[in-house]
Amino acid sequence: MKKRIGIDELKPGMLVEQLDRSWLDTPFFRHKMTITSTDQIAQLRACGVRTLVVNIEEKHATTEAVKTAPDITSDPIFTAPDDRVSVPPTIGLDEELPSARQTYHAAKTIVQNAMHDTRLGRAINMDEVNRVVSDMSDSVLRNPDALTSLTRLKKFDEYTFYHSVNTSILAMSLGRHLEFDRTTLHQIGVGGLLHDIGKTKIPTEILNKPGRFKPDEMEIMKQHVLRGVEILSTTTGLGDSYLRPALEHHERVDGTGYPYRRVRSELSQVGMMAAVVDIYDAMTSDRCYHKGQAAHEALQFLYRLSLEGHLDAALVQQFIHVVGLYPVGSVVELNTGETGIVKEVHHHAPLAPVVLLVKSAANTLLSHPKELDLVAQLEQPHRSVATVLDAKQVGIDPTDYLDKKAA
Repeated sequence: MKKRIGIDELKPGMLVEQLDRSWLDTPFFRHKMTITSTDQIAQLRACGVRTLVVNIEEKHATTEAVKTAPDITSDPIFTAPDDRVSVPPTIGLDEELPSARQTYHAAKTIVQNAMHDTRLGRAINMDEVNRVVSDMSDSVLRNPDALTSLTRLKKFDEYTFYHSVNTSILAMSLGRHLEFDRTTLHQIGVGGLLHDIGKTKIPTEILNKPGRFKPDEMEIMKQHVLRGVEILSTTTGLGDSYLRPALEHHERVDGTGYPYRRVRSELSQVGMMAAVVDIYDAMTSDRCYHKGQAAHEALQFLYRLSLEGHLDAALVQQFIHVVGLYPVGSVVELNTGETGIVKEVHHHAPLAPVVLLVKSAANTLLSHPKELDLVAQLEQPHRSVATVLDAKQVGIDPTDYLDKKAA
């Protein structure tokens, strides 16, 4: 029997069916969960939950059942334990950033070269591609947040190149989070880097059209998938696993995608991962026909798509863990009225990132931004993120503060 109770009535062992706010506003990202500790209750209370629906007939579910219960949907293709914690980084973010920055820009140049060669009918230089993906793998394994934080660096007129690099990085970071081995990470990286290579065979007037496609133009645009697979299938050294991101990044698990309208059982895991990261980076990028959305809005959209059955729900959940509820570069307002920029995420505490305070509560720009780790606060009262702001509306460019060398 389901019953609505107050947060103060919630006890360990109870099965929560519904909150009085979105699960995305909490660290849990589920449709339901069994409470196993008072810490979880404290986290829900801290997120503003006041009332919730519990199933009192299932309140004695075992801890093991909680661990194996599917996340978000009742039948995900990929099952992973709740609250997965990635392999810890071997070096710190600040230490890895210089190397990551060099690798990021090298990858962008190599994608540019590969597309240029393809347009001219020349073979892709796979030695270059494999070399830079190996460097990307090394970086992601040392500290996955360094390269991931750089995916916010995008230029409108070079969208296709940056998007290819970002898709590769985000897919590899998700793969590391899912504890893939190095060989699989490399395959995902190469596949992601070249997933849009077929766009070199699409007329530029359609590719760069600053408005909605007409139906016939959309059909031509969709051809980039199979044209890309055609190019990659004739490229030396690339087996089927490398082609999956190119072939499946526009497929959807409910069969509504293209080119083949494949359903979940017909799709590869790396293809479903490519679909998630492809949408995220496209949504957060400025395009010739729309302004990029804030990262948290893109995550909410992905979450909604997963609830509607278009994307694999468990992979979306894990991807949110990878980039964080407040991804690096997000402009946030704290409960004190101060404005900050997210510099680093804590995967064990997604609601409490490291921020650079750039504006006072009186909305005055600070001459010397102050770094604040919301997890390790000593001052009282503790600060917390109250809301996410539109960077353009508040007149703040996160790149000016976070990574001037990479801009």
